[in-house]
Amino acid sequence: MIQYEVFDFFNQLQQNNNREWFQAHKGEYDKYRQGFVHFAELVIHAISEFDKSVIGLEPKNCIYRINRDIRFSNDKSPYKTNMGTFITPGGKNSGLAGYYVHIEPKGCFLSGGIYMPSSQNLKAIRKEIFENYDEFLEIIHNKEFKKHFGEFWGEKLKTRPVGFPNDFEGLEYLKLKHFTVIKEKKEKEMVDPDIILEISQVFKALYPLNRFINQAIKEA
Repeated sequence: MIQYEVFDFFNQLQQNNNREWFQAHKGEYDKYRQGFVHFAELVIHAISEFDKSVIGLEPKNCIYRINRDIRFSNDKSPYKTNMGTFITPGGKNSGLAGYYVHIEPKGCFLSGGIYMPSSQNLKAIRKEIFENYDEFLEIIHNKEFKKHFGEFWGEKLKTRPVGFPNDFEGLEYLKLKHFTVIKEKKEKEMVDPDIILEISQVFKALYPLNRFINQAIKEA
């Protein structure tokens, strides 16, 4: 499970983001990561109660590495100062919508949907919304969904995407580049013994959106 000390560890890593410091404290990181693996197992199990597509998914295929990809970044810090797991059919690299948990000092959140979909998948999602707009509205206006999530997060096109009419009622949704929603959490909430139940309730409200998106992708 998530230990409160993990936030102290990442606070220190933020101040000492170099290989020497990390190697000297790798034992601590390994302990916290193992706890996060167990945490991810519990989250997968909780999600599988309402989303059968994640049954049998292993944490190792969902948890992100701590090493940063610095090849194209001006920030050459070698390590992330957070832990994250993206639970979706086929694992985090499947390209499908899913459920994300982010652990970071003063930056914890639950999230989901799809971030940075391929151009092909983005076109498929937009087409699904255009052709099934009433169903899409029913999902995002559902009281349980609105209880946990606000507006979609991320960038939008400034003009309508090619291939869709200007007079479409839901044009603003078609301009989205990501279909991602976020629910911020406090550190003390993430270490609460009942956090798995809370996560299950939040992600159950997200499930219809993920199902809608993944159906669009799979049928494209």
